[in-house]
Amino acid sequence: MTNIREMTREDWEEVKEIYRFGIETGNATFEHSTPTYEAFISNAVNECTLVAVDERGVQGWCKCNRSSSRYVYRGVGEVSVYVHPREKGKGIGNLLLQTLIKRSEEAGFWTLSAGIFPENIGSITLHKKNGFEKLGIRKRVGRMQDGRWRDVILFEKRSDVVGV
Repeated sequence: MTNIREMTREDWEEVKEIYRFGIETGNATFEHSTPTYEAFISNAVNECTLVAVDERGVQGWCKCNRSSSRYVYRGVGEVSVYVHPREKGKGIGNLLLQTLIKRSEEAGFWTLSAGIFPENIGSITLHKKNGFEKLGIRKRVGRMQDGRWRDVILFEKRSDVVGV
């Protein structure tokens, strides 16, 4: 049975491995290697950095990073959701994102954003299913390590309870 809880330092090796799988797809992030634990959590909101776990270990993770240190943007965050390849298609990503949305609202967030590569259909579908709306496309906004320029689709979800 899947349990969603806040990530702990002890989860890092499994979280890092899932992140590595995402990096290897070439369609999850601009990163080309996994960060250190300290870098990973440096801008993360603790109560919105979650793992899905079962008896086999971490099934997936999600987090919300603060979009800015400026006070006016204190309720704006950027989300990431990653699921272990063995857990794809089981609803883990949906469970993580739904829990993250609820936790973020409890923490006072009124806007969540996500930047997703156009090729990452699974992530686009997940975010749309959970109320994220497409704002537009940032053309050639970043460059992969292999030199390819990539577009990113911007998605946003406004809270129905915070900042209304």
